[in-house]
Amino acid sequence: MKLPPLILASASPRRAELLRLLDIEFRVVPSEASELHDDQFTASEIAQLNAYRKARAVAKKFPDALVIGSDTLVYLGTKLFGKPASQEEAYRMLKELAGQMHQVVTGICLMHLRSHRERTFSDITEVRFRPLKPAHIQHYLAQMNPLDKAGAYAIQDGGELIIEEISGSFSNVVGLPVERLRQELKAWNSSASQ
Repeated sequence: MKLPPLILASASPRRAELLRLLDIEFRVVPSEASELHDDQFTASEIAQLNAYRKARAVAKKFPDALVIGSDTLVYLGTKLFGKPASQEEAYRMLKELAGQMHQVVTGICLMHLRSHRERTFSDITEVRFRPLKPAHIQHYLAQMNPLDKAGAYAIQDGGELIIEEISGSFSNVVGLPVERLRQELKAWNSSASQ
């Protein structure tokens, strides 16, 4: 793939690890755009809007780069689960998700400001939690730091303790849908060469 210089607009080490799986060169420039949460929008719309805001903030500084912005949200029905502010909030989130099938959506925005090109999309994975007793939740929270993770969990950090099954992209639940991103970058590349 022949792409412009690539920038990942995220401070997440997990997203950087996932992007490395595509075997393309990139640099990390964390976005300082704040994340919005608004009940007027669906989870997919919010994730895409936040991804766009993050990509645009970095693209303004690097207009010749192809910037990847992303935002991952966990939701059950219409209720969004962001990053918990405390261990107590993390416990409440996991208790509410226990035994339930919920969705994880990651919004992605590819932006190249110089050429005025942009592509925004999202990917959704369904995740079912095991029924969890209070002791199971406390044991899980003792294994990892939930405070920087939407929904207070990480599928790659002891996920087998709380997750029964997933339907969709595993990497999407981690924070970057690698399979879909690979397709979108190929499509970006081929439309640029036309």
